[in-house]
Amino acid sequence: MRRVIALAALCALLAPSWRGQAQTLNPRVVLERGVVFARAGGTELKLDLALPQDGDGPFPAVVCIHGGGWIGGDRKQMTQTILTLAGRGYVAVTPDYRVAPGDRFPAQLEDCKAAVRWLRANAGKYRVDPHRIGAVGFSAGAHLACLLGMTDKGDGLEGSGGNAEQSSRVQAVVSFFGPTDLTQRFWSKEAERTNLVPLLGGTLEERPAAYRKASPLAYAAAGAPPFLFLHGSADPVVPCQQSLALAEKLRKGGTSAGVITVEGAGHGWRGEKLLKSIEQMTQFFDETLKK
Repeated sequence: MRRVIALAALCALLAPSWRGQAQTLNPRVVLERGVVFARAGGTELKLDLALPQDGDGPFPAVVCIHGGGWIGGDRKQMTQTILTLAGRGYVAVTPDYRVAPGDRFPAQLEDCKAAVRWLRANAGKYRVDPHRIGAVGFSAGAHLACLLGMTDKGDGLEGSGGNAEQSSRVQAVVSFFGPTDLTQRFWSKEAERTNLVPLLGGTLEERPAAYRKASPLAYAAAGAPPFLFLHGSADPVVPCQQSLALAEKLRKGGTSAGVITVEGAGHGWRGEKLLKSIEQMTQFFDETLKK
């Protein structure tokens, strides 16, 4: 019987959270945990930040966004990712963001945008180059990272998380198996009930405008930053076609958009495949943010 995996299980499937691998702190990296970057209603939003101990900078930065099907997960999933990036000369942050059903879209994106604006507002303190900021995300986090790369103040998705004078745009995006077009049904009924209805307030048929508003593909246009997509060829949760479709539209608009298909991999992968993917991610950021 064909196994159907709901998006609710994304946390358990996120190999790029480095679950089960040693989380070691490079002595040349500084890690700050639990930094408040915004307030949403009565909720303090916090991030963890890793930066190179040596060097005057300014360093390029990367915002690392956890997965969890928009209903769970937390920034701790990304600890090893930010440590790895800091060890390669980046200031890397991983923010928490509000989740459904308590908060519907675009609350999740508003919080990620607030993290980017906070990073720019504190560029001097953390030796960040505010003109060289990238984003990477996994699954639901990749969906949000893609939106960071293609939306700006004119799209009405900024929220009120502070530092409104700063831009929330990023200059490079890496998407690990993220959904890009929510107007095309690819999910199971269970995933619809557990993830998408809480996030968007109804089904695709009931709220088509909300599904389009939450679709990165809807914002793809000329002027988008470079993208890299990594996707398992056998992903049963988010089909690989989701990455291919957005990459194709970006390329038609003149944007560099590469796709790496991990043959036989599902929704996340481990071991040597994971290590290779992380290296490909880092090389991409080196090429796009260290010019």
